[in-house]
Amino acid sequence: MEIFFWLSSLVILYIYIGYPLLLKWLPHHPEPSINQETPAPKITVIIPAFNEEKYIQATIQNKLTSNYPEHLIQVIVVSDESEDATDTIVSAIAEQDSRVNLIRQSPRQGKTSGLNLALPQASGDIIIFSDANSHYHPDAISHLVEMFNNPTIGYVTGKMVYVNEDGNLIGDGCSAYMKYENHLRALESKTGSVVGVDGGIDAIRKELYQPMNPDQLPDFVLPLKVVTQGKRVAYCESALLNEESLSSAPSEFRMRVRVSLRAYWAMWDMKHLFNPFIYKWFTLQLVSHKLLRYLAFIPLFIAFVSNGLITGDSIFYAVTFIAQVAFYSIAAFVALNDGSKNKWFGLAHYFCLINTASAMAFIKFLKKEKIILWKPRVG
Repeated sequence: MEIFFWLSSLVILYIYIGYPLLLKWLPHHPEPSINQETPAPKITVIIPAFNEEKYIQATIQNKLTSNYPEHLIQVIVVSDESEDATDTIVSAIAEQDSRVNLIRQSPRQGKTSGLNLALPQASGDIIIFSDANSHYHPDAISHLVEMFNNPTIGYVTGKMVYVNEDGNLIGDGCSAYMKYENHLRALESKTGSVVGVDGGIDAIRKELYQPMNPDQLPDFVLPLKVVTQGKRVAYCESALLNEESLSSAPSEFRMRVRVSLRAYWAMWDMKHLFNPFIYKWFTLQLVSHKLLRYLAFIPLFIAFVSNGLITGDSIFYAVTFIAQVAFYSIAAFVALNDGSKNKWFGLAHYFCLINTASAMAFIKFLKKEKIILWKPRVG
């Protein structure tokens, strides 16, 4: 049992600590000189929406008033057969501003189909994807577009900052998770290509866009398609997005299950990228950042069970098992007591939440289940 304990522990350490350290030690990707006088390209912001009457007007105005030449901005809202006033609000804005267009997708087919539907009507050379509640900082679009002056880059993702005004533990944990993810993306961008992006603030060269299946996760599959076309996916830390975190554990859990399940299917659909003889370093990145991370619940479970079976062998094993029991007990305590405000307890809870969600999603994946439609604001 000791060998199982140590092997699983080493895998866990590599996933969360070893991989980031490896990225730091690798040589940085050489950046070519950039011509700062390159004319600004026309951009199209695509905003998929389903029942977003509360947010859609502010989101559209946020894009139209950004610090980017106004005559070079087009906004397309794809309403996925919204049942509230979303279409009416967007239509009213479009009547006053010709830069705004509404596309109604009917019957409802999900975000990915909506993006496929919008692309033929996009007039921009750079396509920017925004969520219906994504609030960009004024210079975010300019910073995203500037990255494309580098001809090796085909896809750019910005920095998501979760807004958590209520101070709830789910929001705190979500924010800490994104800080960790953003740190990894910065390291990956310097050494090669970013593996995962944020669907709320990312951009692609229009000629690199390839239609996706309705069940595919665009935030994951589309960047991978760019890599297969020989271009890099880069991280732009100065392109900032504020987005509200989900306020309840059940909503966050459902969202994590959905994202994890679609990520499993994305890796299956793009499994050719796991060939190290063709994709070399990117294959290691994909395995380390995505495959092992989503499957981390397996070594976590093995480490706990094997440790429990060898507690009598030495004081060291007894202490490590007690530490694990304490960690999971804290997570369970937070789950059962929403009133707890301890930040570190919240991080333990969120860590367990995302790994439990990955485990449940993996079971659904083995059962060949897929998710295409969901309600954004409830996970």
